[in-house]
Amino acid sequence: MSVTCFIEYKIDPFKIDAFRQYAENWGEIIPACGGQLLGYFLPSEGTNFQAFGIISFTSLSHYEQYRQRLKQSPQGSKNFEFAKREQFILEERRSFLNVVPETYLKASGENKA
Repeated sequence: MSVTCFIEYKIDPFKIDAFRQYAENWGEIIPACGGQLLGYFLPSEGTNFQAFGIISFTSLSHYEQYRQRLKQSPQGSKNFEFAKREQFILEERRSFLNVVPETYLKASGENKA
């Protein structure tokens, strides 16, 4: 069984560049600590204060192990400190989800020859 951590952020819309740097930093840190990073997403059209991060794990126990490695990671600590110092994250929510395998990563019909 796999589990996906869906992180919803409320960010300061005037500090999107700082959040982008924060997300890019996680691009190296999360995989190094054992998470499968599916991506970070910034606002584009519509709401200007919502951003998302999506990370998968093979199990909830692997997520717990990842959290321990993340707490011990100097790069992780540095990125958390960056967010705290710059205050671009106003709110953060986490949900844990299971994928419906038959729906995951379905390509568009336009991609078929």
